[in-house]
Amino acid sequence: MARYTGPVEKIERRFGVSLNMKGERRIAGKSSLDKRSYGPGQHGQRRGKISEYGLQLREKQKAKFMYGISEKQFRATFFEANRQEGNTGENLIRLIETRLDNVVYRMGFATTRRFARQLVTHGHILVDGKRLDIPSYVVKQGQKVEVREKSKNNPQIVKAIGLTEQVGIAPWVDIDKDKKFGILTRYPERSEVEIPIEERLIVELYSK
Repeated sequence: MARYTGPVEKIERRFGVSLNMKGERRIAGKSSLDKRSYGPGQHGQRRGKISEYGLQLREKQKAKFMYGISEKQFRATFFEANRQEGNTGENLIRLIETRLDNVVYRMGFATTRRFARQLVTHGHILVDGKRLDIPSYVVKQGQKVEVREKSKNNPQIVKAIGLTEQVGIAPWVDIDKDKKFGILTRYPERSEVEIPIEERLIVELYSK
């Protein structure tokens, strides 16, 4: 399945939770999910019983849509998490959270992960002083992520940084708002990552 590029609020309504896919509208309280918490379509208000497999698949889909990851990338990330020591579910969340596009989002340089991915692919982001246009690149502890000099006055980036006072910055990054750079000071603990996803169900799905 290719990466989804359609209406994002429709996806949030389908799952009934905010996936932070519509940044400024969510912050302003104007998201359609706030007005219509039921699913889209003619039968959107019907909520049938979901099977165990359906629940597991639902969690995987939520994670994919939330982070903007394709099926192939998500599967590869899961198997990498499974190879590592420790809890597979926690490893999965840590690997996804340290993707370059997500780190740019967590540092407040973009209001959505979709825009953060666009910044990376268009060459607006530097890692340790070098331009890197691979959104799936896993940022390592201590690495410096910054907006390149020519892009520091980008109105959308400036606006996103201004909104960080309302939404806050992830505790595992340290940023300089004026110079528009940040450092991944440590890897996030699962308890710090507030997302509406039960990774246990994803592990169960792939473990069958």
